[in-house]
Amino acid sequence: MIRRRIALLLVAGIVLLLLLAIALRIVLQPDRIAGFALSAIGDALGLQIDAAGASEYRLLGGPRLVVRNVTVREPGAATPLLRAQRVLVSVPWSTVRSRGEKLDITRLELDAPILQVPALQHWLSTRPSGETRLPTFSDGVQVDNGRIEGNGWRIEALALALPRLQPDRRIDARVGGRFETETLSLRFDLAAGMTRPASGAGIAVVGPITAQTKDWRLPARLRAAGPLYLDDGVRIAPLRASLVARYESGDTRLPFTFAMNSSVRYRDDVAVLAPTGLALRGEGVVPNLEAAGVATYGKRMLLHFDGYLATWPQAWPALPAPLNASQSPLAFSARYLGAADLSDSAELRLQRDATRFDGRFRIPEITQWVAAATGTAPPLPPLSGRLTTPELVISGAHLEGVEIELDDAEPRDAKAP
Repeated sequence: MIRRRIALLLVAGIVLLLLLAIALRIVLQPDRIAGFALSAIGDALGLQIDAAGASEYRLLGGPRLVVRNVTVREPGAATPLLRAQRVLVSVPWSTVRSRGEKLDITRLELDAPILQVPALQHWLSTRPSGETRLPTFSDGVQVDNGRIEGNGWRIEALALALPRLQPDRRIDARVGGRFETETLSLRFDLAAGMTRPASGAGIAVVGPITAQTKDWRLPARLRAAGPLYLDDGVRIAPLRASLVARYESGDTRLPFTFAMNSSVRYRDDVAVLAPTGLALRGEGVVPNLEAAGVATYGKRMLLHFDGYLATWPQAWPALPAPLNASQSPLAFSARYLGAADLSDSAELRLQRDATRFDGRFRIPEITQWVAAATGTAPPLPPLSGRLTTPELVISGAHLEGVEIELDDAEPRDAKAP
């Protein structure tokens, strides 16, 4: 009798273990685990997170979850905030035990993510103050072939390598990609550093960038640094930046260096640099100048700067007498409002002593004239406007009270701001 009971207990125990194994097999299927995890994360963030692709998980050494074809959106929103072909998240057991109170993550990987900036900004605006905490990533973040879409702009082929992200520790990262608008493309491959992951911390970037439009190309090496503030938008104040660059258009090659000291703010898809001080240095036909003013970049570009050329470049066509004898700096005021590729007309005011010019010009045409100024260029630059001067000597003739109208033919679609 006792042996029979023992046998029955053994059989019952084996059956129970088999049923438990089957239950665990069903409950711990990757798709079920992924569903539970994504639902918990979504509930904590006020987001709906779905994964349509096959999922994987591993518990050895800490939970690691891989999900595919991920979509993240605000509940009821038509546009997803984020989509990704593949997402890998690994966390330490301490994060699991804390049920999300500790935002410690081991590693995050995103393959082909697409981030919608307007949807992200809307979600952030709904979060209570102080609700969105920055997690730590002890083994870093990796983004491959990403895309960020804003209003009228996008970043393609985004690659990000972040070895680690932890409080009160320096951040080092590598970021590359291609910023694009309808008329401008900007490739970048930058090394970036930040003193700590917090608003007000110092940030620095260095590396090659290349700006390009249908008419010109500008390869350069960028250095920029300043404190980064994440309050009302994104702000860097002051920003100190420099470029060692080369302007290329057709056979034209114009090397130069450029330095800027400014306060930069980005908000509502508009970047504003104000107040801005800048300096340009070059050789040959590239002038040396100083200027101050404001620049904005959004749906259109605005540039408004006042400055001076200390001397008239010797490589430019010589000024007529008596202008060529003056040692006064050549003051200028330039204003541009138009397309980001600088193809629209700009306004220009020049003054040296009592001589003054008010007119319009196109930056690509002026650049071509300057590049050819060694002798093949026309004697007068491609400008339209009025020149007034007390006296002028032309071909031996001495003129007084001179007013000259310049009328450089412009394309039919030309429009002055």
